[in-house]
Amino acid sequence: MGSSDYNPPDDPLDIIHEDADILLVNKPAGLLSVPGKGEGLADCLITRIQAAFPTALLVHRLDRDTSGVMVFALKKSAQRHLGLQFERRHTKKTYAALVHGEVAGKTGEIHLPMVVDWPNRPLQHVNFVHGKQAVTQWRRGAVKDGVTRMRLYPHTGRSHQLRVHMQAMGHPILGDPFYSENAADYPRMMLHAESLKLRHPQGGKATEFKAKVPF
Repeated sequence: MGSSDYNPPDDPLDIIHEDADILLVNKPAGLLSVPGKGEGLADCLITRIQAAFPTALLVHRLDRDTSGVMVFALKKSAQRHLGLQFERRHTKKTYAALVHGEVAGKTGEIHLPMVVDWPNRPLQHVNFVHGKQAVTQWRRGAVKDGVTRMRLYPHTGRSHQLRVHMQAMGHPILGDPFYSENAADYPRMMLHAESLKLRHPQGGKATEFKAKVPF
């Protein structure tokens, strides 16, 4: 992606939850989580958030074209606490997606190791020799006009994991500029981080935060 074709939306911050330790926002599709390389790629969610919340710290990322729930820490201690939860896979994430074709079966689990596709980076690909473990559970929703609604539950957090796993399954995500052949037919990539369950850094209470699916 060059800076010339980066036109992020200028929506105001959509805050889901805010307290002394954490901030949760609904990231819009088309906005980078962190700055890209180059002057034209400086506008991103973390800089917008830090303009309003100067102590905000990054915990995890969502792809530019994915929308949905992101958590930021407002204290160093909270960043450490949340960082460990992501690292140890103690958080639970649910994504909503629309995919090409009619998915057979009601539920399933994908075990396909992944690694960066170096000649074509930032693309990733399935690689049984050099890939790192990647696991995604899925549940089929409504099927209509050759499109299937899916709920995706990643157990690992590989870059582009859901996108590559759906492509490998033969049902790429609609509007995906990297892994789908007719991305231009859709206004955005149809992938949304619908919910994030984590333990609050203060007291450790398990809490779920949601952002309504926009498609």
